[in-house]
Order: sequence, then structure tokens, then C-alpha cells
Amino acid sequence: MTLQKINTRNAVLILMIVAAGAFRLFAYNYPYVLSNFNPVGAIALFGGAYFTDKWKAYLVPLLVLFVSDLFLNHLYSGHWEIMDKSSIMVYVFFLLMVFIGSLIKKANVLNVFAVSLLGVVLHWLLTDIPLFGTLYPHTFSGYMQSLTAAIPFEKNMLFGDIVFCAILFGGFELAKSKYTFLRTNREVAV
Repeated sequence: MTLQKINTRNAVLILMIVAAGAFRLFAYNYPYVLSNFNPVGAIALFGGAYFTDKWKAYLVPLLVLFVSDLFLNHLYSGHWEIMDKSSIMVYVFFLLMVFIGSLIKKANVLNVFAVSLLGVVLHWLLTDIPLFGTLYPHTFSGYMQSLTAAIPFEKNMLFGDIVFCAILFGGFELAKSKYTFLRTNREVAV
């Protein structure tokens, strides 16, 4: 793959991720309707699947999440807040989602749906562990209460992942079919 080809491919991937990340700011205006319906999981899966340099697969989606979190925190609180304790599990989960995305060898509807579903289930189980929050007791019973309360949010996350994965993965696959310079050397050779 030539340097020009790599730069163009990476630029397209970055622009797609940033555009999807911008939806988080739009969803701010509809917090109850679009609660957890966002592109975060899809961005992580997409970055993991398509960046050939794995450090970019982690850095670009993580940076988009971080910057959009800064703006969202400012919109909600009125001041600039870097991160709170409860964000740690979200970022750890986000890194896990990039790794899960890197396991996609062939982007098709079944593979992308399977990793989206896996990601939502892991998000549900991992980010609701009562280590940092104070809403539920730090007991098994509190964890179960947290999981039960999170079901509507996880349902919205699954719908968001499905929609944004369809847009990101489908859009990039369509672009690759029309513009060969977006393909990797391995894809060109096949």
C-alpha cells in the first residue's frame, strides 16, 4: 500500500468517525428519546475493523469519544469537565470494543451484528459494576438492580450500534467497491 493510499484511506476513516461522533452532540437535544442511542459502540468497532495501524484503531475513536465527552459535559454542566470516576469503566469498555472490532476479518451483516450484540452485552455487564457509582449499593443485589435499570438504555445502545454500524460499515464497504484506493493490499490481491 502506498503512502498516498494509506493517507487517503485513513483520512476517510477519520472523517467518517468524526461525523458519527458529532451525532452525540445532536442527540443532546433529545436526551430522553435518544438516551444511549449513539454511535459510540459503532465507532469503536469500525475503527478496530478498518484501521491497518492498530494504534490508530485505538487512538482515533478514543480521541473522538473524549472530545465529544468534553463538549457534552460542558453542555450538561455548564463547565469544562475532563472526566469523572464513573467514566473509567466506559473508556475501558470502549478500548475493549475496539479490540472486538479488530477481530472482524470480513465485514458482513452477520459478523457486524454479532460483534454489536456482544459489545452491548459486555457494556451492560461491565459498565454497571457498582465500583464507582453511588446510585446502587456496592453489593450483588445492587449490581442486579443496576443491570435491571439499565435494560432500556442497553436496548437503545443496541439500536444505535445497529444503525451506526450499518452506516459506517455499509458506507465504507460501498466506498471501497467504487474506489479501489480505499482497499488494503490484501483486499486488492483477492
